[in-house]
Amino acid sequence: MKTTPAALPEAEILKPEEIKSLYDKGEIDLVCVLGPTASGKTRYAVELAREIGAEIISADSRQVYRGMDIGTGKDLEEYGEVPYHLIDILPAGEQYNVFDFQRDFHKAYEDIVSRGRIPLLCGGTGLYISAVTRGYKWEGEKIPLSSAAQSVNPDKAETEESGTSPEAGSLKCFFIGTLVSREERNRKIDKRLEARLQEGMIEEIQALLDSGVSAERLISYGLEYKFVTEYLLGERSREEMQERLAIAIHQFAKRQMTWFRGMERSGVKIHWVNPL
Repeated sequence: MKTTPAALPEAEILKPEEIKSLYDKGEIDLVCVLGPTASGKTRYAVELAREIGAEIISADSRQVYRGMDIGTGKDLEEYGEVPYHLIDILPAGEQYNVFDFQRDFHKAYEDIVSRGRIPLLCGGTGLYISAVTRGYKWEGEKIPLSSAAQSVNPDKAETEESGTSPEAGSLKCFFIGTLVSREERNRKIDKRLEARLQEGMIEEIQALLDSGVSAERLISYGLEYKFVTEYLLGERSREEMQERLAIAIHQFAKRQMTWFRGMERSGVKIHWVNPL
C-alpha cells in the first residue's frame, strides 16, 4: 500500500539583512542552514554567507575526510571566496565522532567570532547539528561514531538512552531549512548519483582501497562508500550497486527529514525556505 508523503512545511521568505541584524544585536549567535541531501542547502548557505559576511562550518560527518570528494559531494567550487571549516581535516580511514565534531566546531566557532565574522553552520548530519546547538554532553562511552546512518532519535536525544544530557552552553541559533518535495529530491538524487559515477566515484574509492584504507572502514562510512566498495569486492554487480545505492540514499534523505521534524517537535524553530 502506497503511503502519502507528509505535507511540506510552509516556505518563508527571509531577508539576509534581518538575519544579520539579529546577530549584530546579540539575539542570535549562530545561523544554521540544514536540509536533506540534494535539497540545495550548500548553495543557499554560500549565497547567504556572502550577503551577511559569514564563514561556513560544515556539519557533514564524512566531508571531514581528505580524498573522499566525489562520494561525499564536497562540491568545493560552490564556495568560491567564502571561507569554510571542518572539510578535509582528516585522512580517509580515520574514525570521527560527534564528540570530535563538538570540539572542532567550537574551535572554528571561536576563531570566526574573534575575527568579527558570522558563523554559519551548514549540513545534513542532524546528530552533529543538535549536539552543538543544544550543547549535548556525552556520557561514558555512549558516543556514536560518524556514519551515514543516524541512529539516535532526535525526540529522545536528551535521554539516558542516548547517553546525552543538555549543557548550559546551548547556542541561540537561527535555523533555516531547505525545502524540496520527496519526488523532486529523489529525482535529484538519482541524477546526481549518475553524474558522480561518470565523474569517477568508483575510481576514487578504488584509489582509497589501493592507498591502504580497509574495505571494512570504507563500508562503515555508509552509502556510496559501502555499496561501491562491495561492488569492487565482487559482492554486487554494477547495476545492482547503483540501484541499491539510489534506494539507500532516498531512505537516508527521508531519515534526515525525520530528524529535522523531530527537532521541531522538541521545540526548535526552523524557518523553511525554497532554496535558490
